[in-house]
Amino acid sequence: MRYRGIGDVEVSAIGLGAMPLSIEGRPDRDRAIATIHAALDAGVTLIDTADSYHWRASETGHNEVLIAEALAARSGSDAVLVATKGGRGRPGDGSWTVTGTPTHLKNACEGSLKRLGVDAIGLYQLHKPDENVPWAESVGALKELADEGKIRLAGLSNVSSAQILEAREILGETLVSVQNEHAPAQLSHEPELALCTELGLAYLPWGPLRGIGGEFLSVAEELGVSPQQVCLAWLLAKSPSMVAIPGSTRPATIRDSAAAADLVLTAEDLARLP
Repeated sequence: MRYRGIGDVEVSAIGLGAMPLSIEGRPDRDRAIATIHAALDAGVTLIDTADSYHWRASETGHNEVLIAEALAARSGSDAVLVATKGGRGRPGDGSWTVTGTPTHLKNACEGSLKRLGVDAIGLYQLHKPDENVPWAESVGALKELADEGKIRLAGLSNVSSAQILEAREILGETLVSVQNEHAPAQLSHEPELALCTELGLAYLPWGPLRGIGGEFLSVAEELGVSPQQVCLAWLLAKSPSMVAIPGSTRPATIRDSAAAADLVLTAEDLARLP
């Protein structure tokens, strides 16, 4: 396993995106726990979650509770960075809401603290900008949470370059990461990736495996590895700031994804990919 930095914390270059373990189509509890444990056994030390990763309206925090239970059953799990988020909701009909008021974000953080069973959240991310709330107010809530010692590090998700720069003015060195959609089928956030690389912010691409096809399949066949590994290795090669967080619902898939950290693509391989 290769490692990269998120602020002052060293994490595995491949993390676990835990959302699929709690939303529609989720596995049963035993398989979900086994998937998290398989990630730990493969050297994964970053798990990405959110209070809104659940299915039914009454299940807020389902994913956080699942992760806390899985980590409690394993010794040495203190070395795992759990990155959660606040600012979105799920009313139970398959839709997603956005609420970025300071009051909501502070209450959401309190709920996450209790469910995760920690005194301070390692990395707390603002899940999505709320167009009805001034950006500085939402980000300011994270600053207050950090000042109160309730979060150690702060991150942003689904943001533009301008929003990253404004947040950095407010949060300073507490801002350590950005999580935007980035995959073969979604390359519109290259400017944000370049900015994160310049500023030394970790970049966590969500949905990193969407759109695998074409040359990804050909390179994978030639190398004798899965297309998923090629895609994740391609992402890691894009920037030293990149820390990929593929989702998984089975032990076998997260073990396969974790192995991508040790796959180094040649310049010739990379030239064939987007």
